[in-house]
Amino acid sequence: MSIHLEVSEHIAVVRLDKPPVNALARATRRRMIEIFDEISERADVRVAILTGTGKFFCSGADLKDRPDPDKAGDFLDHNRWTRETGNAIRECTKPVIAAVNGPALGAGFGLMAACDIFLASEDATFAMPEINVGLAGGVSMLRTMVGRSFTRRMFFTGMKVPAAELYRRGVLDEVVPAEQLMPLAMEIAQEIASKAPLAVMHAKQAANMMDLMPQRDGYRFEQNITMALAQTEDAQEARMAFLEKRPPVYKGR
Repeated sequence: MSIHLEVSEHIAVVRLDKPPVNALARATRRRMIEIFDEISERADVRVAILTGTGKFFCSGADLKDRPDPDKAGDFLDHNRWTRETGNAIRECTKPVIAAVNGPALGAGFGLMAACDIFLASEDATFAMPEINVGLAGGVSMLRTMVGRSFTRRMFFTGMKVPAAELYRRGVLDEVVPAEQLMPLAMEIAQEIASKAPLAVMHAKQAANMMDLMPQRDGYRFEQNITMALAQTEDAQEARMAFLEKRPPVYKGR
């Protein structure tokens, strides 16, 4: 199987495992979408971590699995699965932490961009190399992370950028030695998983909407969420636990 899903203590770990470079074929994309849709609906999952197996996070699209130009609709089908891979992660109802363990190239860079929190090992590198094989794609994702000039430089040249440079530019949240990457991701995931699950799900929804809405409308949207959450059992439990100086026990309602 090209992707593994493990769930323990409310944390889902999704591992790309398609040697040698974790490239994305259509079947892999379909499985990725299935997994994140499953995570969205599983009550026992509160947060997810996406990482790769081996030395690569994801090398991008599998060039051996290109659309058939002689088959009508095949390009559209291929492109649809490509778009929905990122959408399944971005629209996942649970926060997703990217633990980038190695090169994240092209669509692999896009996988990270669809996540909520970006962590990387010191030996990770990033690029949009489509231009090197006569293609172009990904500028819509790049422009949300880096400035106009650097976006176009990466897009037009296919240059590889080390993790340290993206950390310097404020893209990556943390860059650590390889052996510390998953422990750090798990530490952050455990902290998120300790919060009220309904609140975290609504926080993810609010964060996604804030990317699209003006500040005035966005804050009203958040206030409406806060009003609704205030009526939940978990919110009441959180307040009581705070006053009683004990850990809260959440029920997800």
